[in-house]
Amino acid sequence: MRATAHPLRIVVIAPLRYPIREPHAGGLESSIWHQVDQLRARGHHVTLAAVEGSDFLDQSPESFVLPPVVWAADEVPNDVDYPVGYEDRALPALERALAHIAAHSDEFDVVHNHSLHGTPLAWAGRLGVPMVSTLHTPVLPQLVAAHASAVAPASRFIAVSAHTAGEWMPVGIESTVVPNAVDADRWPLGPGGPDLVWFGRIVEEKGAHLAIRAAKLLGRRIVLAGRIGDPRYFEQEVAPLLGPDAVYLGELRQPELAALVGRSRCALVTPVWQEPFGLIIAEAMMTGTPVACFDTGGVSEVVGDLPGTRLVAMGSVKQLAAAAEQLIARGDGDAGIRRRTRTEAVQRFSLGVRVLELETMYRRLMLDGTLGAALHAVPALPGSAGAGDSALPGSAGAVASALPVTAAAAAASPSPAARS
Repeated sequence: MRATAHPLRIVVIAPLRYPIREPHAGGLESSIWHQVDQLRARGHHVTLAAVEGSDFLDQSPESFVLPPVVWAADEVPNDVDYPVGYEDRALPALERALAHIAAHSDEFDVVHNHSLHGTPLAWAGRLGVPMVSTLHTPVLPQLVAAHASAVAPASRFIAVSAHTAGEWMPVGIESTVVPNAVDADRWPLGPGGPDLVWFGRIVEEKGAHLAIRAAKLLGRRIVLAGRIGDPRYFEQEVAPLLGPDAVYLGELRQPELAALVGRSRCALVTPVWQEPFGLIIAEAMMTGTPVACFDTGGVSEVVGDLPGTRLVAMGSVKQLAAAAEQLIARGDGDAGIRRRTRTEAVQRFSLGVRVLELETMYRRLMLDGTLGAALHAVPALPGSAGAGDSALPGSAGAVASALPVTAAAAAASPSPAARS
């Protein structure tokens, strides 16, 4: 990537809990890792505040290295709770990092906050450095309260989808939509293969057990990969379904995961909550592997009218199996569909383009405290309307991104119950 002639000094604040490193704990951690990596490749000075063990801490002061999560022998590691006493250590450490920024404000140009705690938002107006925060989740009351308590100038906001922006609008937080992105070089076009694939965090809201049931209906083998974020869910709902035709490989590093997805016949994506974005959909499409997916939250914005994709009613195993069967049949009769799927995915979700957009936003934030006007729109595919791939309930077609979400737009996207 070509380096910028005018590098910025950027602080990136990661969430607590998981290090920013491979294998990525989830889509949030993956997005932050790639953001820092690409901004540094562009020549920017990026300082990361993150949990001990993260990559990219080489340029971070000691106060930016946050305590790791350590579970006691009698505690069950999971994605919902923290170990007893962890926040008592971690939140003061996060405050020390923010105090360092405030004390050295002349050394930084912008702060990009990804934290799921309200502390950075509460500090935003006291840092002496403009802040932008990305909304990665449904509404979190703690973040709403922290933003409301902040003195001016408060943080500006980015949302990963129009759906997510619409959820936060009724609680008084306006945002600019900038979809997540994928490094196309790390997710190359794959040859396909015989098996179905499911990958992601193994937690109840991701619905891995439903993918296995759909595969059984099809009589096809499915391979699963991902970190177990809810051991009880895995033991009760997933493990009993495993066997010769439903194989769990564990947590894979990114190159191994991309290779697995690229040699698969079809990816099944099964969120059973209001999915904010659905990064794994874009990752699968980068490899050319078709995607059958539950239609919920922001996933229709990711799928759009892309070839090789189908959306079905959330929770319907029968519809999911039928959609996968249709995609497989289409792939068998159209040798070029994998390459076309990748080409359009690269056009829509290029990490290089997103990084340039972030640069533009950072500079505008420094200039006048706003994120600026629309930067780009994700186009509809020529001739794709009515072609069948998007003619299913909830398909979005073209999805405008990098657009400020207004109250009128939010009214069309009611906020469901928040879930972090």
